[in-house]
Amino acid sequence: MTVPARPLALAAETGTGGVLLWAVLPYVALAVFVLGHVWRYRYDKFGWTTRSSQLYESRLLRIGSPLFHFGILVVLLGHVGGLLVPKSWTEAAGIGEHSYHVTAVVLGTVAGVCTLGGLAVLVYRRRTVGPVFSATTRNDKAMYALLTVTIVLGLAATAAANAVGGGHDYRETVSPWFRSIFLLRPDPALMAGAPVLFQLHALSALLLFTAWPFTRLVHMLTAPLGYLTRPYIVYRSRDTALGTRAPRRGWERTG
Repeated sequence: MTVPARPLALAAETGTGGVLLWAVLPYVALAVFVLGHVWRYRYDKFGWTTRSSQLYESRLLRIGSPLFHFGILVVLLGHVGGLLVPKSWTEAAGIGEHSYHVTAVVLGTVAGVCTLGGLAVLVYRRRTVGPVFSATTRNDKAMYALLTVTIVLGLAATAAANAVGGGHDYRETVSPWFRSIFLLRPDPALMAGAPVLFQLHALSALLLFTAWPFTRLVHMLTAPLGYLTRPYIVYRSRDTALGTRAPRRGWERTG
């Protein structure tokens, strides 16, 4: 009788390493993510910004930024659907495994390539445009490196499991493990059954979320809702001449 080969894993699920990686580290990352944002907003409210560099250079930014943000939005929606929605729900809705798999692989690959391509343009811009490079901090460099590693590992896991390997249904390993964390019943054995690239991708994502509150990525959790209720901004000109054209309604001079 032959024993089926076990997938390459970072740590055994029953050992101390497996418990630390897949049952303890997720809660540490979640605690730092939440408390870090609270601390950042309370003590560094004026630093809660993207530190925009559009004034220094806009041509490359107009290419890289939309490409990156479009890709990362689709990637985020794909992860939310793949990790939070159980496999039984999609099957009950009439979505077969093959249809779901093909859609997820195609959209995930396209979105991942767009994200990585947009990120490459933004990194190239920061490296080659002098004023932008001067405004780039060590914190930014570390954030870009960690973000790149996470995206590359995600694409590599998808390619290795689907294009090269025999395929791996992450909705039977990674997704139940992810949900078990929030149900306060972490099951390290589930992640031990996932290929090592999926494990590395999950670990890099945990590290990214741990560093998130202390980088410019905090701007993703904000929305300019204040613009809806703030008062009008009054502009006054130093020019004493009224000109020959009558001002438009609402733009009359105030004094």
